[in-house]
Amino acid sequence: MPESFHERTAQAVSPGRLDTPTPRLAPARTPSSVADRPAPTAVSTSAPPRVLIVDDIPDNVRLLRLLMEPLGCEISEANNGRQALECVQAQPPDLILLDVVMPEMDGLSVCAQLKNDPATRLIPVVMITGVRGEEEKVSAIEAGADDFLNKPFSKVELLARAKALLRLKRFTDDLESAETTLLTLAQAVESRDPHTGDHCERLARMGVRLGRCLGLPGDSLQALRRGGYLHDVGKVAVPDAILLKPARLSEEEWVVMRRHTLVGEEICRRLRSLALVLPIIRSHHERWDGSGYPDGLKSDAIPLLARVLQMVDIYDALRTARPYKPAFSASEAVKQMEREAGQGWLDPQLLSEFTRAHDEIVADSWLLACVDKLATNR
Repeated sequence: MPESFHERTAQAVSPGRLDTPTPRLAPARTPSSVADRPAPTAVSTSAPPRVLIVDDIPDNVRLLRLLMEPLGCEISEANNGRQALECVQAQPPDLILLDVVMPEMDGLSVCAQLKNDPATRLIPVVMITGVRGEEEKVSAIEAGADDFLNKPFSKVELLARAKALLRLKRFTDDLESAETTLLTLAQAVESRDPHTGDHCERLARMGVRLGRCLGLPGDSLQALRRGGYLHDVGKVAVPDAILLKPARLSEEEWVVMRRHTLVGEEICRRLRSLALVLPIIRSHHERWDGSGYPDGLKSDAIPLLARVLQMVDIYDALRTARPYKPAFSASEAVKQMEREAGQGWLDPQLLSEFTRAHDEIVADSWLLACVDKLATNR
């Protein structure tokens, strides 16, 4: 079968399908997986939880501070909405007790802004108000509040709700820690090859940009960002003798190399938050005509996110210098991809979208600097 420029070493992007059946892998133990850890039995951790109290009335702040004392929290204060956003930016809290009615910027606006920002949307927010009525509660829910308290409220009720939300935040932090561990592992795998540079970072950026051009929703864009880092994490199981081999791989070596998609999928399977990333990891080496691996999927049966990540993966592989080839210019890379689409390897419609939006996808000084640096290191 014809061989493309970017599939001639272990960093191949789209080699042909397996001629021998791919063995199923035993479930892998994910490093730092939440399932491998004992469930937290208390809110406290090695550091006290941070709580931000936001109210424009000093007496209310003092009362909330006093009521929260039994939890041993580290408490900070803000007396208006804008100051609250500044506090969150400076040091994200684990819980926010937020008054609704405040000058300058009310609590509903603060809550909505926090929940619309991926960096802060997982911080639990309890809205507190003296206004009683269904409309007020509905507005708080629409703003994204995690809980709602009417004044006056009891100490027992406040502490019970605060404990529950702090416990939830701890679980969320554990998940983020597990994801961070996997991302670190993926970057460690990437660093084994001195020729790829910041390949994963570039894929994450370009994948998200192509996804935006396609009008994909936010959760898909997040999956593309994570997939840029994790798509080749399964290469942790590929020996250096194969991964870094400068010559063409033997068929036996290709069998080992091709299994990295399945290994990567198993490594990440334990985290529910990576559910949308799993098809990217497994299927980014499939081909439009069904000649790819590991499943021989064809055309639209190949998950869209896998096709998106594959497109920028191939482009980046062509644009950077490797031991077996020089770096292609942007126009040369696109022409090579068009030839591969003509051979039935790439989604032609998606390639048209990539070509149309090429400048928007790669027109970033940081991105271009990385590619140009790699192009000169021949």
